Amino acid sequence: MGSKRCLQHNRPYFSTKYKVKRRIPAPDFTFMTNLVPGTKFVIMKKKVLVTGGAGFIGSHIVDLFIENNYRVVVVDDLSSGKEENLNEDAKFYKLSITDKKELEEVFQQERPDYVSHQAAQISVSLSVRDPLFDAQTNILGSLNLLQYCVDCQVKGIVFASSGGTIYGEPEHFPVSEAHPFRPLSPYGISKVTVEHYLNFYQKNYNLDYVSLRYGNVYGTRQDPYGEAGVIAIFIEKMLKGEIPTINGDGEYIRDYVYVGDVAQANLLAIENMLKLAKVIQREKKEKIVEEIALNINSNGFNLGTGVGTSVNELFHLLREIIKFPHSANYGPPRPGDLRENILDCRLIKRVLSWQSEVDLSEGLKKTVDWFKRQTLL
Repeated sequence: MGSKRCLQHNRPYFSTKYKVKRRIPAPDFTFMTNLVPGTKFVIMKKKVLVTGGAGFIGSHIVDLFIENNYRVVVVDDLSSGKEENLNEDAKFYKLSITDKKELEEVFQQERPDYVSHQAAQISVSLSVRDPLFDAQTNILGSLNLLQYCVDCQVKGIVFASSGGTIYGEPEHFPVSEAHPFRPLSPYGISKVTVEHYLNFYQKNYNLDYVSLRYGNVYGTRQDPYGEAGVIAIFIEKMLKGEIPTINGDGEYIRDYVYVGDVAQANLLAIENMLKLAKVIQREKKEKIVEEIALNINSNGFNLGTGVGTSVNELFHLLREIIKFPHSANYGPPRPGDLRENILDCRLIKRVLSWQSEVDLSEGLKKTVDWFKRQTLL
């Protein structure tokens, strides 16, 4: 692999632990034999390669896969991910998805059964300033991944798309999957482009896929710096006694979904990959819900709560949880910010039986508690 690759946490996949948050039956699994006498028998399922597995969202997905006895390989260049987020039971390769030679060697060596593609250039503002750089990572890097999935006969891939950017300024709320793609930034354009390529690879190379169109994801391990979400920024400032600044009038509305629920959706997508293809074909044929059936061939699913929350409401909720004594400052609005985005998530509930389980109040408390613990480290 050369000196660029950094291999860490290369531990045996058999474990005497049997800790599972939520067991979901799956027909695909591998029996681990040659057990040491006295140890507990554990069934290890298939191998999943997670790109961006050291990141905020990706690391939660890795943890959940491992808790459900999957063998996990992580590919992350640590440009935004953190080494401390890595699960010690995952096999880690430090490299970028844009590095074709290194990535190909990982696929040839690991031969994953499934891929969870979370790696991305995540900054919308950077994509506006440098569209070429955004495309090199988010489009060309994803194409590298798709090609090696085909070459190594990967069974299916889950893609982290963006319900907050691909629809542009929505015409109605909540926004269903039938809404046309109208991205306003190169970042959103890249997500739409990859969804089209996924559809192409499915039709021409039989690569099954699920595209999960995330709302505004928040929760533990979110970095309050860089292209951070408003929740992480507000919590970090409040705990330091600093007064947060709200852009504009604070009535910008978003659909906030807890990171643990997002990880659960990724697990369900992998567990039900084969079943999903049959369900989608049936839905297309029967057109149970005409509006949704118009766009169901894209295998895309909105991932949110269906509930909109303004920035002002967020501030007041956090102020109450943290017991913050001050009011917020208000600054000028940010150019290009969407006024409102709320996702219709009925399709994923019907097809994958997924819905958000952590409400905003509970999720904010979990997140605040995590940030408090980090200040003590």
